[in-house]
Amino acid sequence: MADSDRLARAWLALEGLSLGDAFGESFFVPDAARRVRARRLLPGPWRWTDDTAMAIGIVETLAACGGVDQDELARRFAARYVAEPFRGYGPATQRALRNIHAGRHWHPISRGLFSGHGSYGNGAAMRVAVIGAWHADDLDDAERAARLSAEVTHAHREAAAGAVAVALAAAVASDREEGPDGAPLIAAVRDRLPDTDVRRGLERALALDPDSSIADAVEALGNGTNISCQDTVPLVLWCAAHHLHDYRGALWETVSALGDRDTNCAMVGGIVACRVGHQGLPTDWLACREPLPTQDIGRTPTA
Repeated sequence: MADSDRLARAWLALEGLSLGDAFGESFFVPDAARRVRARRLLPGPWRWTDDTAMAIGIVETLAACGGVDQDELARRFAARYVAEPFRGYGPATQRALRNIHAGRHWHPISRGLFSGHGSYGNGAAMRVAVIGAWHADDLDDAERAARLSAEVTHAHREAAAGAVAVALAAAVASDREEGPDGAPLIAAVRDRLPDTDVRRGLERALALDPDSSIADAVEALGNGTNISCQDTVPLVLWCAAHHLHDYRGALWETVSALGDRDTNCAMVGGIVACRVGHQGLPTDWLACREPLPTQDIGRTPTA
């Protein structure tokens, strides 16, 4: 598989991820629940957040290195943060990226967070659909690359599991001919995860009735309010897997869970884009999204 083909797939995932990110971010408003029930969009431009900024850093690294080079990825993450610190980075990530930009190596910084346990925040998973798309032809490579990408900022095993789960979901979704959706997609991801809270969350997702409401799913799986992988990734995969052929429907379902709206929608958007293709992304929504800095990635491939 040529890197140009991999980059085209990663770009597709980035388009879907960034659109979901900006869409979800636009619903951080006081009357969000009412607007979601009415399916009432806010006017653009919709600003994307750190979810997209870090995903861009991953795509840049994949394009430059042919894979996840952790030192290069750390450098790009830090440079993007310093250039645009207003994108909504969490406090721990801000401190880490400032230190990396100042010349400290990422490894002790990441390992040292949260009293040496490392972070299990959902930032490890929000950005990795692009990795799954890049490595869609080899799930083992997708898993390894997702773990490497998580480790740069999130050293906890739950963060690694969350990143692997989202990357694998995007990789599986990229098979538009034979790739599963619904419960089989969730099961395919679950079966490759170690014994973690993220895996147990996917098991609860599989136990949900197919006709469960989003409220039922939130009660069983969480909605990202705790900003952890284990509180976010199970719901994200449930929403994506059950709306894998309908980008609009997937995002409306996801944002109706409220919680960490931009991050939930970024993950779902990145996964679902891999299945629906560029033609499945709503052009009216794309017109509202803040443009991406395509010149930094070198070129805009098409799928």
